[in-house]
Amino acid sequence: MSDFYQAGAIATLHRLGKDNIEELESRLLKYARDRPIALVLPSLSSEINGEALRKIVDELKKVQYIKDIIVTLGPASDAEFAAARQFFSVLPQKTYVVWNNGKRIRKLYRIIEAEDLPTGIEGKGRSVWMAYGYVLARREFNTIALHDCDIITYSRDMLARLCYPVMNPSLDYDFCKGYYARVTDKMYGRVTRLLVAPLIRALENMIGFHPLLVFFDSFRYILAGEFSMDVNLARVNKIPGDWGLEVGTLAEVYKNTSINRVCQVDLSENYEHKHQELSPEDASKGLNKMGVDIAKSIFRTLASEGIVFSDGFFKTLFATYTRTAQDVLKRYEDDASINNLRFDRHEESLSMETFANGIKTAAAVITKDPLGVPLIASWDRVIAAVPEILDKIREAVEEDNRT
Repeated sequence: MSDFYQAGAIATLHRLGKDNIEELESRLLKYARDRPIALVLPSLSSEINGEALRKIVDELKKVQYIKDIIVTLGPASDAEFAAARQFFSVLPQKTYVVWNNGKRIRKLYRIIEAEDLPTGIEGKGRSVWMAYGYVLARREFNTIALHDCDIITYSRDMLARLCYPVMNPSLDYDFCKGYYARVTDKMYGRVTRLLVAPLIRALENMIGFHPLLVFFDSFRYILAGEFSMDVNLARVNKIPGDWGLEVGTLAEVYKNTSINRVCQVDLSENYEHKHQELSPEDASKGLNKMGVDIAKSIFRTLASEGIVFSDGFFKTLFATYTRTAQDVLKRYEDDASINNLRFDRHEESLSMETFANGIKTAAAVITKDPLGVPLIASWDRVIAAVPEILDKIREAVEEDNRT
C-alpha cells in the first residue's frame, strides 16, 4: 500500500504511482520562465572526478529548467580550483565556481568581519552562505535549490521533485526539504534515527507542547541536505557554521516563514552517499562530532525560544533520551527482522551510547556558554553594514571564473 499519510505540522508530498519525470520537467521548464532557479552545489576538491559527482554531472546535462549552477568549493589550491572549473565546464547550464579560499573571496570575508559580523569558520556552512550571496548579487533568481555532491544514487528526478513544490506557483511553498530511505542490506541514517528523533521526542516529553519541537518532529529525515527555497529566505536566514547546519536552517525557516508554506518531499526510493565513521572515542571527529554539534544547535535554538536549561534539566533529559532511544532501537531491530535486513545490535547500541555521551558534552558546553559561536550573519544584515557587498561578490566570483 502506498504511503499517503499526512502527519505533523507540515505538508508531506509522497512518491505515489508511476515515475513522471518527463511531465514534471515539462512543467518546471514552463515555470522557470517566470521563476528562474539557481542550483547550489557545495563540493570538495576530493569529490571532483569521483564516481558520485561524475554521475551527478551526467544527469545535470539532461536538465533544461536550471538557469545557472553555482558550485561552491571547499578549501582548494590554485590547481584544484582550475581542475574544478574544467570538470564542471561540460555542463550546458551557465556554471560558476565560488573559490571560497581564493584571494578575492578571502578579501570579502575580511571586509565583512571588519564590521563585527560573523562569517563562521571554513566549512560547508560558510561555503553555502557565500553561494547564497552570489545568487542574491545576480538579482535574477526566484528559487534556490541545493544538494550535496556525494550522492551515489543520484538521478535527475530527485532534483525535479525537490524543485517542483517551490517553483510551481499554484503550490507556492517557500521551503521544501527532501527525504528518502537510507537502506541497502541494512539501515543507515544513525544520527537521525538514534540521536535527533529520540532527543526531540525526549524534549517534547519534558517540555510539553512546543511549536518548534512539533515542527522539527514533522520532518521524516531532518538531517537531509537537499532542499529548495524562495530566494528571499536566503537573504534573511542565518546559518550555523558547523554540523548543526540542517537543524539550524530549519530553525531559521521556522522563524522567517509560515509553516503552511513549508513542505517535505520524497525524493527517491533509496539514497546512498558516503558514510562517516562513528569515532566513539573522539568527540572531535566523525558522527560523534556531528552529534555534539547537532545537540548544541537544538539546545541553543530552544534557548532562543525561551526554554530555560539547568543542570537538573539536562540530567533528566539524559535519562529520558536514553530510555526513548532504547525503545526506538528495539523497533528498528524488529523492522530489520521482518525485512530481512542485517542489524548489528552491538553496533547500534554503541552508536546510541556515543550520541548519549555527545548530549552530555553538548549540555556542558551550553551550561558554560549558552550563546556559543554566533551564527553566520544573514545577508540582509551584511548588506545593511556593507551596502556594496553584493556587487563586490559578483565581481569577485566572475573575475575568478574569467582567469
